[in-house]
Amino acid sequence: MAAMTRLLLLLTALLAGCVHMSENECRSADWYQVGYRDADPYGLRPQHFIYENDCKAWVQVSEADYMRGWVDGFRAWNARVYAGECGNC
Repeated sequence: MAAMTRLLLLLTALLAGCVHMSENECRSADWYQVGYRDADPYGLRPQHFIYENDCKAWVQVSEADYMRGWVDGFRAWNARVYAGECGNC
């Protein structure tokens, strides 16, 4: 199970590196939700720097909002993935 999880995380990280945001996505982004989405489904590392690069011509990415969402999403992912292994983590 752990090997499958690691493989899934690796594949997700590789695919996430290929995703770019359009001008419309940058302008309408809820940075909290973007951070949460990056962390919760797959436990990805923070990627705000990628969005900063993609969106720099149109908007300034709110790193604080992104990281608040990422932390909450990572907690949710961690609780779901490791709940049976560490009890009260």
